[in-house]
Amino acid sequence: MALEDAGGEVDGAFTRPDPRGLSYEAAYGGALSFLRRRYTKELSGVDVAVSGVPFDLSVTNRPGCRLGPRAIREASSLQPFDPPYGWGFDPLSEFTVVDYGDLAFDYGRAAGFPAALEAHIRTILAAGAAPLTMGGDHYISYPILRALAEVHGPLSLLQFDAHSDTWPDEDRDRLDHGTMFYKAVKDGLIDPARSVQVGIRTTNDTDLGFHVIDAREVHEAGAAAVAAKVRGILGDHKTYLTFDIDCLDPGTAPGTGTPVWGGLSAGQAAILLRDLAGITVVGGDVVEVSPPYDPSGATAVAGAHVMTEILCLWAWTRRKGGQA
Repeated sequence: MALEDAGGEVDGAFTRPDPRGLSYEAAYGGALSFLRRRYTKELSGVDVAVSGVPFDLSVTNRPGCRLGPRAIREASSLQPFDPPYGWGFDPLSEFTVVDYGDLAFDYGRAAGFPAALEAHIRTILAAGAAPLTMGGDHYISYPILRALAEVHGPLSLLQFDAHSDTWPDEDRDRLDHGTMFYKAVKDGLIDPARSVQVGIRTTNDTDLGFHVIDAREVHEAGAAAVAAKVRGILGDHKTYLTFDIDCLDPGTAPGTGTPVWGGLSAGQAAILLRDLAGITVVGGDVVEVSPPYDPSGATAVAGAHVMTEILCLWAWTRRKGGQA
């Protein structure tokens, strides 16, 4: 459908005839889905399944990121009129991307949450689709990594964050958004020697062998140089990209539970993500968007853009013509 026909588009999440292509539905109306993709539980022929995980029971400070998926979906309605800027191709037209809806779980039975999320991701993978997930707090990466490692083996982790999230914790049943990558390393889900943490600006002596690029290095070396360094570490190893929105400075993204000053700007994050083109992304998430602490909606807008960039990174090595 062309832009001049936009007046006939409404509720495309349920009515669009073709899952591929841009959307011209008015950003301020209609049923919400991520990038106006079709809402479906049918995964046959799907390339990427976007899910929401409205879970924030493992936070150590301010809650509210259970509302993140809804806010990111709303913010994403500003984007699907045009191909993503700077990429030179349109993943929404070349690939079948759907909104798989939110994970269903019983909030009153928190102990059952990890298994429910693992099963959710396994279903996506079994259908041959890649999982792209909106959190929720950062704990969600752990069950997702468990499901992905069953298919892909130990992964590289590319983590954008203010915190390393590798504080020691030997209790696998304990839910905590600051210890899950310690567990993931100990479980053999990720290879720290081929993994990178970007934007770190809190103290933790347990680095477990990760390559750490702190926020100061990004500021001083520049985003393009840091992206080149990251690509050199990751190589062509299969990579899970996780983006905690508190990687961004709270002046840019105040809507998060554990803000830390001195973070990346939106511009630095945009350059970094775009210049990572060529890494082998097999899945990703955006976490810790907490809308109650940002009435402007800027944090959700940032989260929606990061989600789109992760989609582009996944698509870059799989599009027609391959890498460029």
